[in-house]
Amino acid sequence: MTSGLLEALFHGRLPRLVMFDLDGTLLDSAPDLAVAVDAMLVQLGRPPAGLSKVRLWIGNGARVLVRRALADSMDHHAVSERETEMALALFMSIYGGSHALTEVYSGVSEGLAALEEKRIAMAVITNKPERFVAPLLDDMGLGRFFSWIIGGDTLPQQKPDPAGLLYVMQKAGVEAEAALFVGDSRNDVRAARAAGVRCVAMTYGYNHGQPIANESPDMLLDDLRQLLS
Repeated sequence: MTSGLLEALFHGRLPRLVMFDLDGTLLDSAPDLAVAVDAMLVQLGRPPAGLSKVRLWIGNGARVLVRRALADSMDHHAVSERETEMALALFMSIYGGSHALTEVYSGVSEGLAALEEKRIAMAVITNKPERFVAPLLDDMGLGRFFSWIIGGDTLPQQKPDPAGLLYVMQKAGVEAEAALFVGDSRNDVRAARAAGVRCVAMTYGYNHGQPIANESPDMLLDDLRQLLS
C-alpha cells in the first residue's frame, strides 16, 4: 500500500505520529450508546430518546451526553448537577455491560495495519471515559495498534481543548509538524488546529448532524484506506 495522500499532506514525508478520535472515527458506537441512554432514561421514568437523537448528542463525553439526554436537547443548561450525577452513574453502569452493537468502520483495520507497517506511532484521544476505551479497543481487535490512550477523564481538559494531543506529542517526543490527528467532529478539528497539527476528517462520523467539511479540515476522507493510497 503506497502513501500518496499521507505524504502529500506532509510535503513528501510521512508523519511520525498519528492520533485518532474513537467514536465516529474508528468505531460506530452509537447503537450501544443509544441502548444505554434509553435504558437509563426508562429507569428514570422518562421516554427513550432513540438512536437518531443519541447520534446527534455524541461527542462531548459521557457527562454531556447524559445531560443532553435528560434535556432531550443539545441545550442542557437547565439540567441540575444532582440530576446529572444520578443519571451519569446509572448510564456508566449500563454502558459498561456490553458493546455487542459497536462495529469497526470499514477500512479502519486495514488503514491502521498499513500505518503500523510504516512504523508510525499511533494514539487514541477520545472524550469517552478512559475506563471504557482500552477494553473496547481490545474487543474490536484494535488495541494492539495504539501506544497511548487518552480518555475524557484522563486529563482535566477534553477536546476541543488541545491538552490531550499536546500530552501525547510530548510523551512520543514528536513535534507538531510531524503529527496528524484523525477525527470526525468539530471538536477534533478544533483540537488539532489548537495543537498546531494537521487534521484529517472522516465524512461518515457524527458531528452533531452537521457536515464536517464546514470545519475546513486539511483533508476529508470517506475511508481510512484512502490516506495511504
